[in-house]
Amino acid sequence: MKHYLSGGLRNGANLLKDWLIIFRWCGWLPIAAGALAGYALPPLGWPWLMWIALLPLWRFGPGGGALWGAAAVLVSHRWLLALHPLTWLGVPAVLSLPLVLLLLLICAAAAALLVALWCGLVQRLGPRHLFSACFAALLWGLTEVLLAKGPLFWIGLGAAALPGDRPLAGLAAFGGAGFVAAVQLIISWLLWRQAWPLLLFVVLAAHGFGAAALAFNSDVDSSQKLQLEVVQPALPTREKFNWEMQQRQRYLLGDAIREAEADGSAAVVLPEGALPEGEQPNSKNVAVISGGFRRDGIEDRSSLLWFPAGNQKPKSWLDKHRLVPIGEWVPGGEWLQWSGLSAVGGLQPGSGSRLLNLPNPIGAIAGAICYELADGSSLATAVKEGAEWILTVANLDPYPLQLQQQFLALAQLRAIETGRWLLSVGNTGPTAVLDATGKKWKELEFQKPHIAIMELKRRTKLTFYDQFNQLPLISMLVISAIVWLWFSRSLQRSPLLNHK
Repeated sequence: MKHYLSGGLRNGANLLKDWLIIFRWCGWLPIAAGALAGYALPPLGWPWLMWIALLPLWRFGPGGGALWGAAAVLVSHRWLLALHPLTWLGVPAVLSLPLVLLLLLICAAAAALLVALWCGLVQRLGPRHLFSACFAALLWGLTEVLLAKGPLFWIGLGAAALPGDRPLAGLAAFGGAGFVAAVQLIISWLLWRQAWPLLLFVVLAAHGFGAAALAFNSDVDSSQKLQLEVVQPALPTREKFNWEMQQRQRYLLGDAIREAEADGSAAVVLPEGALPEGEQPNSKNVAVISGGFRRDGIEDRSSLLWFPAGNQKPKSWLDKHRLVPIGEWVPGGEWLQWSGLSAVGGLQPGSGSRLLNLPNPIGAIAGAICYELADGSSLATAVKEGAEWILTVANLDPYPLQLQQQFLALAQLRAIETGRWLLSVGNTGPTAVLDATGKKWKELEFQKPHIAIMELKRRTKLTFYDQFNQLPLISMLVISAIVWLWFSRSLQRSPLLNHK
């Protein structure tokens, strides 16, 4: 009896020990590491903290990866909670907070699924081999690029180097945000494997190449100067279509037009959605570039509108292609007639091209409306097609400063990728001008109405990323896959392995 009792106790103790180990690796550690990753993203932007947060991923299975991904998004996307209350969208007050929480949980669940699949693949490939680690890291980077073309992705590892480490972010001029993400995963793998000499070499080489790319982008000898008058109206989104708010915006626009005439600015620029459908700027001597709405047949579009001086109707426009789920677009809305849930009555996407050709002195623009800024590949394509600078307009109210800082970090990344100066004009911010190295030259105060002069430069020189886009990243992914396959087959044919 004692024998059975002691054996049962030993088995129970061993079982408890096993469960504690499982909880350690599949419980608090994935959650803590994921939360650290979410905190390391912009606005903090400390990549060295991100490397530590990524390190355990090479050991996790799908369960641990899922917890890591969910925790990272819950921390980095907590600004979504500022959507509450949604009553201004017509959502009943009792459903507002549950709907916002559901939206955040859906984003967390999507991240959990993706990271779980990635961790499962890593364990299947064998995480201890350099070739499998390179393939997994490059696959992650390319996946971020592809996700940025869809409706649910906002920010990832590609932006983790900003604003804290611009030299590392300089690698984006070679391979885009996906390459920056892959390099950070490789650094975390070297940390995990404690390969100190190789780790030091990779970190120094990454920063050296990144700094060289920034130096290349800073060459502005052939640049043309451009002066613009920008308006940051700071209108609360929940009230912006009220008569009083619209009158306030008209006064600001009138003042900006008069100041632009006096200053000799080439145009007045307003943020996303500043002009309601049919609204016309009263400008006889200065051109206006404004976010607004237009009707295309029976479809409503959110657009970047170009009004030449003296024109009451837009002569050129760039329609928003990447629409915000729920707020601007509802899945199946065209069939189920759910589009009335949107504050603007339901929108349709425009062309995927981000190029807007305007006459001198404005020149060709690569335009991004709000969170289209997450898609660096499309902006690089527009630059290759002739865009000389980037304009992004946004309305980030009622979101907090955290989202504005993430937006600004992505703007820095887009400027570095493309080697273009970037002007950001937001309703409540960020309103800033960045040079081709991602350096801020001027930024307006958050949540305050402003009219200000912004000076930037038009450039024609192309970065490596402008010319080849994702081709280098895809090529490296294919090469790493081929090498991994060859290495795996070599191991299988090894006499020592067969003997074992």
